[in-house]
Amino acid sequence: MLLSYSKRLELFNHRLERTEKLKIISDLAASVAHEVRNPLQVTRGFLQLLAGRGDNESKKHFNIAVSELDRASGIITDFLTFAKPELETVSRLNLADELGQLEVIIAPHAAMHGGRLQINADPELNVIGSSSKFKQALINLLKNSIEAFKGDGNIEINAYEEEGEAIVWIKDNGEGMDEAQIAKLGVPYFSTKSKGTGLGTMVTFRIIEVMKGTIEFKSKKGEGTEVIIRLPLADETASLETAAAASPHEL
Repeated sequence: MLLSYSKRLELFNHRLERTEKLKIISDLAASVAHEVRNPLQVTRGFLQLLAGRGDNESKKHFNIAVSELDRASGIITDFLTFAKPELETVSRLNLADELGQLEVIIAPHAAMHGGRLQINADPELNVIGSSSKFKQALINLLKNSIEAFKGDGNIEINAYEEEGEAIVWIKDNGEGMDEAQIAKLGVPYFSTKSKGTGLGTMVTFRIIEVMKGTIEFKSKKGEGTEVIIRLPLADETASLETAAAASPHEL
């Protein structure tokens, strides 16, 4: 009994020390991200002004520069969310509503790549979380699927209840991944895209984790990818106050 208590105490102290270290790192990362983003935005503004005064060739170069700044800003946004993924504002989210809003955002991007979305959601499913963070997590996944389209692309999204949990099931007909690639998902700097950082997938993992959910990938080369997200139903989740106070470092 005494030995068991000693081990639990040692484990608790180890987790506490790790939590404190992670908080310091997260605070530092968030501070650096904010400081870097500000000059990027100022530079972007000046480039846009200059682009408006130049000839066509100059405009082309300025637009490329602005595009690269936007890409850098996107990386910083992902980094900031990964460093501090807490759900500052949480509410009861209706999955059918959230997926409907998501369709408006992402469907044009899919169409530009020759693909389409099909969404079916149980209108009674509710979870607890941040609407903006939840959509960000799904957008990261869907952009990966869309950018892997080969020809006639299709993404199917279903939301339903299974064994007391809310399930968001996503399937695409893209190029798929092998087992080695699946194992590396969520690992820093791993990406299946040539210019990818892997941060987007890491952010998705973190957001779903903070929502007390899980995420699973199934894929085969040439056969597309399935993503299964499991989330606690709102009725079986702690109160909104408890959810808002939850720290990702405690999960």
